[in-house]
Amino acid sequence: MLAAFLSTILFSISAVTAHRTSKLVGGIEANFWRLLCATALLAIYAHSLGAGLSGTALGIFLVSGGIGFGIGDFALFQALPKLGSRLTILLVQCLAAPIAALIEWLWLGTTLNGAQLVCGAAILTGVALALSPSEHLQLTRKQLVAGVLFGSIAAVGQAGGAVLSRVANAQLHTAGQEIDGITAAYQRILGGIVVTAMVFWIARHRKKIFASGTLSSSSPPPAGSKHVIWPWIFVNALAGPTLGVSCYQWALKTTPTGIVLPIVAITPLVIIPFARVVEGERPTHRSLVGGMIAVVGVVALTLVSRR
Repeated sequence: MLAAFLSTILFSISAVTAHRTSKLVGGIEANFWRLLCATALLAIYAHSLGAGLSGTALGIFLVSGGIGFGIGDFALFQALPKLGSRLTILLVQCLAAPIAALIEWLWLGTTLNGAQLVCGAAILTGVALALSPSEHLQLTRKQLVAGVLFGSIAAVGQAGGAVLSRVANAQLHTAGQEIDGITAAYQRILGGIVVTAMVFWIARHRKKIFASGTLSSSSPPPAGSKHVIWPWIFVNALAGPTLGVSCYQWALKTTPTGIVLPIVAITPLVIIPFARVVEGERPTHRSLVGGMIAVVGVVALTLVSRR
């Protein structure tokens, strides 16, 4: 359980630092350097103590990372400067659970029972309440709509990446092979960095495409931001894709999934004090109640899905 709690705290720190970096240099650039740093850290382990690029599921892990880290994190870093870290993580993490269940139902034929449908409805209700426009008058309608759109895309990316990871692990099991969780994270992030690098290249060399600012931060990066960005990027890379994922895999290896996932699901609540300190955000009562309903729905969905 210690590993599960550590991963929850690390994911919260990662989200807050990601919000700061996306504000400083824009979402596309912040996401690229963060993933590049995390890839280097994971590669050191994977090619020394891990399994490197071995395993029959390498191709599936690469596609999983392309969807999860590539498309999902791209959209996440567009939502962060618009909604802030707390609401973005609430939206992404809480929607990812029912979306993943829906994908498994459509693709893998996993049956959805009545309890799961009720939990999914509770999640959507809580998220809608937390994101109620009347509770976020400091956001323009354009910011709110764009933030929710990108956050929803991020949730689909995270859910799709998770389902593909499950397929990859099943293929390894069938082949009688096994790779550790950190190596799997490394193989996934390779697919993600390819997609992210392509987006970064387009943004740097085809600036006219992004002239409207839709695919960057909501305001130009402040002068001198390049000089202070690297500590935030390093902490973001270390807390999220590196240590956060490692602790998550450690937790899954030593503790039943039915205990780990509900603990990690409370990340949208754990992030509140971090967002208060770093971003100065004061969540409204309705937003907090909606967040709690959504998190309880995710925890309940996890528990009923593991029976």
